[in-house]
Amino acid sequence: MPYKERDIEKQYYTIGEVAAQFDVAPSLIRFWETEFDDLKPRKSKKGNRLYSPQDIETFRTIYHLVKERGYTIPGARDIMKQRGPQLKEKVDVIHSLEKVRNFLVQLRKELDVAGKNQPGA
Repeated sequence: MPYKERDIEKQYYTIGEVAAQFDVAPSLIRFWETEFDDLKPRKSKKGNRLYSPQDIETFRTIYHLVKERGYTIPGARDIMKQRGPQLKEKVDVIHSLEKVRNFLVQLRKELDVAGKNQPGA
């Protein structure tokens, strides 16, 4: 059986890593922690915030509602309370579809480049 590399997933991410992943300021993440009860990262002994993958999924849901769908913070809070699990599943599906789309766009670009490099094309 051939060796297969596993993707190593971190258990915790810093606020800077989460901010970079979503292209937002760390201050926005800290602000949303005060506004949404579901977003409660662990803190190290030094007081640094440590975000689990579950915290990041919660943040992704909040980000989707506020930044992409245009909800106000109170509106997003109400939606999360009413349709929490269903909403998270929907956001996960959207995220997966975005990944597939990005992959297909990249593949198309590579095929276009390969087609142009073919003699007689």
